Amino acid sequence: MFLCGGYAILQEESLHSNRQTQGRKPDNNPAVRGAQGRIITERQGNGMIGHHVMINGIAVNAQYSEQAVSGIFIPLLKQLTQLQQEKGRRILVMLAAPPGAGKTTLLTFLERLSREREDVETIQVIGMDGFHRRQEYLLSHYVRQDGKQVPMVDIKGAPVTFDLERLAESVRKVAAGEVCGWPVYDRLLHNPVENALRVDGRIVLLEGNYLLLDADGWRELSAFADYTVSVRAEETFLRERLIERKKKTGADGEAAVRFVDFSDMPNARICLAKTGPADLQLTVDAAGDYHAAES
Repeated sequence: MFLCGGYAILQEESLHSNRQTQGRKPDNNPAVRGAQGRIITERQGNGMIGHHVMINGIAVNAQYSEQAVSGIFIPLLKQLTQLQQEKGRRILVMLAAPPGAGKTTLLTFLERLSREREDVETIQVIGMDGFHRRQEYLLSHYVRQDGKQVPMVDIKGAPVTFDLERLAESVRKVAAGEVCGWPVYDRLLHNPVENALRVDGRIVLLEGNYLLLDADGWRELSAFADYTVSVRAEETFLRERLIERKKKTGADGEAAVRFVDFSDMPNARICLAKTGPADLQLTVDAAGDYHAAES
């Protein structure tokens, strides 16, 4: 292994195939390379693998057990590689998870893992957040919630605040194998940035809260997927994570709780209650580690 920023970068079999460093596949995913900054992965000597990454300007220090890496993540990448080779075309994988489940962090880890191994195809990660309706629209439109007219901006992140029609059309293009642009949500601008990414991978992994939602308009999306993954976690675990994440943005404790309880948790409950079945179902335990559900 070698040192980078004070951390030991793994060059070991549990994470990577044996090969020279110069043989590493190039990082061709600007979503990870540009937006996330330096990604550091280290073996911690306690059966856990640390993964350190910046997500939306917040430093995230995640841990995955070696059992999850060798028993779930690497087999998943191998399965997707085999599926892509069998089909002989691009495949689209959809991963749905509630807010706070750690899906974005997990996918930066999977993307890195796929680049570090010669026996799997590199995955390209994209997200559905770029299909938020524009801030101007959310400020000028209202929905009824709990018997009151509420500005859509106050529930930003709920299913109704996404441009589902545009999302479905873009998903169709990706599933058809087109090389196309893809929007990314900019938290500083509070708006999507159009065509921020170029989708050209052979295995494209799309992540989002509602991709497998069993609701009108949404349930048709999964028909475009070649493979689906869902992630579940206990509601109390998600709430604690979301409050801590909000605090890291500068909100004080009470403000963080109010925001999470009014905005994030209703969306998390929608995901937990209405996410449909998936080919692979994962659960996150209280320690943040992943387990495959019994089939």
